[in-house]
Amino acid sequence: MPEANAPFDLESLVRENILRLKPYSSARSEFNGNAEVFLDANENAFGSPAGGGHNRYPDPLQTDLKARAAVFLRVPPSQIFVGNGSDEAIDLMFRIFCEPGVDEAIICPPTYGMYKVSAEINDVAVQEVSLDEGFQLDVPAILDGIAPRTKLIIVCSPNNPTGNLMDEDAILKIARSFRGMVVVDEAYINFAHRPSMVEKLDAAPNIVVLQTFSKAWGMAGLRVGLAIANERVVSLMNRVKPPYNVSGVAQRLVLEALEKCDPVDEWIAEMWKERDRLVKELEALHVVRKIYPTDANFVLAKFSDANAIYGHLVDRGIVVRDRSGVELCEGCLRITVGTRTENDRLIEALSGFEKERVAIL
Repeated sequence: MPEANAPFDLESLVRENILRLKPYSSARSEFNGNAEVFLDANENAFGSPAGGGHNRYPDPLQTDLKARAAVFLRVPPSQIFVGNGSDEAIDLMFRIFCEPGVDEAIICPPTYGMYKVSAEINDVAVQEVSLDEGFQLDVPAILDGIAPRTKLIIVCSPNNPTGNLMDEDAILKIARSFRGMVVVDEAYINFAHRPSMVEKLDAAPNIVVLQTFSKAWGMAGLRVGLAIANERVVSLMNRVKPPYNVSGVAQRLVLEALEKCDPVDEWIAEMWKERDRLVKELEALHVVRKIYPTDANFVLAKFSDANAIYGHLVDRGIVVRDRSGVELCEGCLRITVGTRTENDRLIEALSGFEKERVAIL
């Protein structure tokens, strides 16, 4: 087990080729000032069939978007990375800190499957340290699992597919005892009743917090995610990312959304009401064995026959996520909280399944 309060030495964690890397310098990144004529980037100066200025490359560093997001996050813009979804930030963590075929990462199943996929793409070994029976981090097992080549520990909170927040003190204990990077994926944090771990960055400079505009903000189709971290970490991410990783359309629409966030708060409040109602309706069904506590916009439910119920729902045009084959989630389906109408259709279909089973028996 590593020593508590291990010193944070960022440069010792970074791959040597990344430290040596001279990043690609785009035409727009070299220019600083006011101009009216742009003849620097070999764009089509005559326009685009789509109109709207789409013939021009977007801001490679998303300056305006970061400035606005910084107000919401209460951190300097220099601590914000904007990526093509959170998946880009996850991939960059492996590319920056993990030497292919040499270094390792720890993940805590059941959890978001893209962590392992991204590790495998980058040829990084993964050690899986399962959550405990309450779907919380097994801190002693995680610390015991840290090897000399462990560079990343990835935590999802609220966790997917279980829906629960991870204990904040547990995350901080891991971060303070680990010389590598701790990535905390908060894709669902807007649905929770607890502040983000962004507030703890000063207490643990090796934490990287991931957030997204895909969930509560309702912009999954735009593919825009955030990483909030020590500014030196953000600088490394900007060094490695593609030059124009977030489209101009996405930047503009997210920026506009940040100026009118009242509907988002209303949607979240409505989701909470529907989530409570959905849980109550599910608990009344005999085919439901257990509903797990959730801090997200979905519920994980254990069913008497998850495979049969999943097929029954699909036959009626309703798709949920079958997690019955996932460790610690045997017999479970993950159900997103939909609109009232969608939730009513789900309950009606499940009630129909239950009645059919009773009739057969």
